[in-house]
Amino acid sequence: MHDDGIQKPLYQRTTQEVESDLKADIVNGLTGSDAEQRLEEIGPNQLKATKKTTLFQKFLNQFKDFMIVVLLVAALIAGLTGEVADALIILAVVILNAVFGVYQEAKADEAIEALQKMSAPNANVRRDGVIMTLPASELVPGDIVALEAGDVIPADMRLLESASLKIEEAALTGESVPVEKQTRALTGTDLPLGDRTNLAFMNSNVTYGRGLGIITGTGMSTEVGHIAGMLESTEATKTPLQVNLSKLGKSLTYLILIIAVVVFIVGMLRTPETASGNRLVDMLLTAISLAVAAIPEGLPAIVTITLALGTNQLAKKHALMRKLPAVETLGSTQIIGSDKTGTLTQNKMTVEKYYVDQNLIDAPTPVTGSAEQLADLMALNNDTKINTDGDKLGDPTETALITFNESQHRNLKQLFENNPRVAEIPFDSERKLMTTIHPHVDQFMITVKGAPDELLRRTTHRLDHDQTVMMEIADKDAIGAVNVAMAQDALRVLGFAYKLVDEIPTKLESDLVENDLIFVGMIGMIDPERPEVAGAVAEAKKAGIRTLMITGDHKITAEAISRRLGILSSEQGSDAVITGRELDQLDDATFKARVSQYSVYARVAPEHKVRIVKAWQSQGQVVAMTGDGVNDAPALKTADIGVAMGITGTEVSKGAADMVLADDNFATIVNAVEEGRKVFSNIQKSIQYLLSANLGEVLTLFVMTIMGWNILAPVHILWINLVTDTLPAIALGMEPVEPGIMERKPRGRNSDFLSNGLGSTIIYQGLIEGLITLGVYWYAINFPVHASVGAAHADALTMAFATLGLIQLFHAFNTKSIYQSIFTVGVFKNKTFNWAIVIAALALAVTIVMPGLNDIFHVTHLDWHQWLLVLGSSLAIVPIVEIIKFIQRRSMHKQ
Repeated sequence: MHDDGIQKPLYQRTTQEVESDLKADIVNGLTGSDAEQRLEEIGPNQLKATKKTTLFQKFLNQFKDFMIVVLLVAALIAGLTGEVADALIILAVVILNAVFGVYQEAKADEAIEALQKMSAPNANVRRDGVIMTLPASELVPGDIVALEAGDVIPADMRLLESASLKIEEAALTGESVPVEKQTRALTGTDLPLGDRTNLAFMNSNVTYGRGLGIITGTGMSTEVGHIAGMLESTEATKTPLQVNLSKLGKSLTYLILIIAVVVFIVGMLRTPETASGNRLVDMLLTAISLAVAAIPEGLPAIVTITLALGTNQLAKKHALMRKLPAVETLGSTQIIGSDKTGTLTQNKMTVEKYYVDQNLIDAPTPVTGSAEQLADLMALNNDTKINTDGDKLGDPTETALITFNESQHRNLKQLFENNPRVAEIPFDSERKLMTTIHPHVDQFMITVKGAPDELLRRTTHRLDHDQTVMMEIADKDAIGAVNVAMAQDALRVLGFAYKLVDEIPTKLESDLVENDLIFVGMIGMIDPERPEVAGAVAEAKKAGIRTLMITGDHKITAEAISRRLGILSSEQGSDAVITGRELDQLDDATFKARVSQYSVYARVAPEHKVRIVKAWQSQGQVVAMTGDGVNDAPALKTADIGVAMGITGTEVSKGAADMVLADDNFATIVNAVEEGRKVFSNIQKSIQYLLSANLGEVLTLFVMTIMGWNILAPVHILWINLVTDTLPAIALGMEPVEPGIMERKPRGRNSDFLSNGLGSTIIYQGLIEGLITLGVYWYAINFPVHASVGAAHADALTMAFATLGLIQLFHAFNTKSIYQSIFTVGVFKNKTFNWAIVIAALALAVTIVMPGLNDIFHVTHLDWHQWLLVLGSSLAIVPIVEIIKFIQRRSMHKQ
């Protein structure tokens, strides 16, 4: 049931008001006919299914990309020119990409389906005055539902009764500690979900106690339904890789088409009439072959393979990629917005300090004296159950007390046998205390735990080094000061006290039992940070990446944890921390202007997380968002890269994410960023190699056409592309990470594949390749081995063909780094690359040296003088580029 804006919020209404609003009957529940009518009007208590598209529709959608259209045109042209093999290769690349795209799109539909699977299957409902078990899908607003420990909340509801009811809402709010529920109307305004203690939310879990609630919202009208709606309406952000590839494809295509037209026109004007007398057809074929050769048709496949190799490496580092382009996006990440619970922290309450004998002691310290008495009370005043597998079942706060005892190697089995519980007063959120009674020698021991301030009001003595002494006012002030100090450090504080009585009280009432107590001590608990996270945050900062904490937890807790992790520096004050309520008071323009001021966000709702991501994106930042709960899913989908936790994460968050951490380790993200940077660097190397080679080919054909020389035939260009483009370019994607890659600043959203000087590098290297090839052709024509003009031209064409192919293979070594020397990055480190060069060189040479293939490729046999000139000229590209790189490094160093 959504608030209509006129009525006050649901949590501010009394149970009587809610009953009246919903026309419900708390005593008897709805009648069967009334429930049936409401179900027909409102619909089942289910989340709306996502709109499905057929596999064929998904397949067709993959062909809307501009680069794919260009490749299809290239395949058509290749087929028309008789180059069927090349056409088939291009088509195979396009179809493989389409199939992969369909697979990824199908995976993306899982998020809302996972939400649907989380829903409770059944619920205990009061109808016609009788409690009955019904499928949760049949529940309607106004139904009265009984709740017990272990139940999954079937729909949103206003609580009517609460008997020590605690509900774990971490998936929705990000709080690791179950919320203590009550029934009175709340007075606060704009309360976040975690503070609406009289409400229960669909898909959260009852961990303790029992209760009764009236359903106020079902299906898409629940908080979970609200998230599902956000997921459905949130468009997945295009990765920088996808944007860059699309932009590069369009630019290349326009440029290539212009060059092809110019070559055709110039050729028609300059080229003499051919023997066939059909100059128009010959020049058309030349222009088409140039266009096909210049388009890097292997680029999508090479990018996909490089990303797949990166994915494989990340899997070995416990980072599982759901979407290939996200591998590269990691490398450009500038902001990591991280959920706290289960991501930065262990999602496990732990005793960190204990206070006895007026001393605050770190938890690992062995317990002695009064501390042993404190440990006994922690174990006895506890409802934790341990199953046959040794797992602890119960409230996380209480299981942490048992874990503390176990860490102290205490014999709990004997303690429980010697001190069985014979009576109790359960915890109550009103008095904030819990009491148990146990036999003790010839008396009975009453143990009390709870909020220290409430406990101190009921104590008259304190334990001091195993001696009972009077509790003075100064003692209470000192204990109160320690309590405040621990709370400011984000510790959850519990106090413990006891007293001995001769018999079990006849009336188990708080005022009669919980008084004249002996104060023993306090413990401070926290959901501790993961030990590796602080180092990972520091490493990210070194790499120019800013980490944000975005949590549903309290402001004090969030600030304390963030300082311990280094997310908040010592220079940053509390103004770097903002709550969801404070964020609501800022309009979008103001928030976007101030977004860089905030590093920690506390008590936030799902909408806030999406807003934070969008604010940073509006600043041109590449944002990664981590999380594990249902509430994180919309932000994970909105972010440039969503990172879900594999162990503690919900299926909903995993379905919305691009990457899943198999070990829930924040440090894995930093390792993944390094891999992402390597992937982008290697794709850049492949692009540098492909485009400089293609530019060399275009320049060669263009000048040959203008000069009226014999022009390399389409079969020459296509064969060079086939043998020299594919294997070396793929092997460049397997290059090891360059030294110092994590000390560079993130590339950011505005960078592309031609940034960092790569565009000018491609141009000068392509020009060198083309000029050397043309130089070899010119030399062979002017200083022929054979006297016959026809033989000289055939030899020159063969030498140009061999040079253009081999120079690309030698140049592949140059592309191992844009600016670094190949001797710095390692000439022969990459064994796959070495073999790729050898295989490609053999495939090129065999067309010249093997009898029979010469005729197919229209080439001649070369003598050793000619081969020496070809090899020497091709190899010259390496020292020439090395000298230019050296000059560039010197120039950059001076700057």
